[in-house]
Amino acid sequence: MTSPVSSIPNLGPASEAAFARAGIHSAEEIHAMGADAAYLRLLQSGSQPHFIGYYVLVMGLQGRPWNDCRGEEKKALRVTFDALKAQAATRPTKEKDRSRLEAVFNEIGLLSKKA
Repeated sequence: MTSPVSSIPNLGPASEAAFARAGIHSAEEIHAMGADAAYLRLLQSGSQPHFIGYYVLVMGLQGRPWNDCRGEEKKALRVTFDALKAQAATRPTKEKDRSRLEAVFNEIGLLSKKA
C-alpha cells in the first residue's frame, strides 16, 4: 500500500497534483528519490521553480515544519535550489528535442516542405 504525497508534512493537494504531473504518485517514491531528485523531476516536468516549495519539501521529508528552515541551513538549501534550477534549464525540453529532430529530418529530406 502506498501513501499519498500529501501525507508528507507541509505538502498538500497542490503539491500532490504537481508531483503527479511529474510522474510521482506516492510519498514512498519521494522518500526513495530524496528531495533534490524529486524537486528536479518537478522542474523537468514544467513546474515553475519556487525556493519556498523546495525547502518545504526538504523540511517535510525530515518531519520538520516548513518554517523551521533558517540561517546557514537556508543559505545552503538556496545554493542547492539554484543548482537544481540550472540543471533543469540545461536539460532539453521535448519541444526543443522535436524542433531539432524536425530540422535534421528536413535537412535529409524526410519531411515534406510546407507550402
